[in-house]
Amino acid sequence: MAASSPLALVTGASRGIGRGISVALAGAGFSAAINYVSKHKAAEECRKLCQQASPAGSHASFELFPADISEAHDHEKLLNAVWERCGWIDLLVNNAGVAPVERRDLLEATEESFDRLIRTNLRGPYFLTQAVANRWLAGLAQQGSRMRPKIINISSISAYAPSTNRGDYCISKAGLSMVTQLFASRLAAEGIGVYEIRPGVTATDMTGPVKEKYDHMIAEGLTPIARWGTPEDVGRAVVAIAQDAFPFSTGEVFNVDGGFHIRRL
Repeated sequence: MAASSPLALVTGASRGIGRGISVALAGAGFSAAINYVSKHKAAEECRKLCQQASPAGSHASFELFPADISEAHDHEKLLNAVWERCGWIDLLVNNAGVAPVERRDLLEATEESFDRLIRTNLRGPYFLTQAVANRWLAGLAQQGSRMRPKIINISSISAYAPSTNRGDYCISKAGLSMVTQLFASRLAAEGIGVYEIRPGVTATDMTGPVKEKYDHMIAEGLTPIARWGTPEDVGRAVVAIAQDAFPFSTGEVFNVDGGFHIRRL
């Protein structure tokens, strides 16, 4: 059934930042297509949280869509399912991402890890964005008063801050930053905005194994705002962009990093 409120497709939405984004969008009246790979129970929990956050009287819907963004053949399957059940996508949030299974020095890094991260963190969103953009361009004229379509890429401070024990992750996120610039340039004339959000040190399952390290670094002044970031922080930024708070911006980078990007003496 077609969603009666703006529909956001959020990849990697079952946990962490993706869940925070989905719940924040639900609170702003959006419907959500919740993508996940295999953790169905976590995706169901995300859907329940979205339903609880959705404003009273809202006609928003929250549907689950299993698909592996790293697999090209899953893209059309995912989009066909979303279009069939929801009717349209107003916002694509490329959030799905993985970290290295094992952090290794650059001189010991493996091709297997590199390929895995590039497949999920870079190639996946690049070609999913291409597929969604082509569908938009084929159908925008029929959408009338729906909101201006938007794409938001969730990158990382690792796009520019090197970590020599996870170079594959840094390269994948740096590439995603260029994806933002490329699609922003290509789609601006079509009225489609493309944006990048760069989270900093954020409390998720991914950062759990290095919590003690970052607790110490934050206490020592790593960021001007001396706390961990949260998925809710990222969700708020996504909502601001989704609600068209920046109609004269595209290709913009929004830092949600506690001020990490500020160069200080």
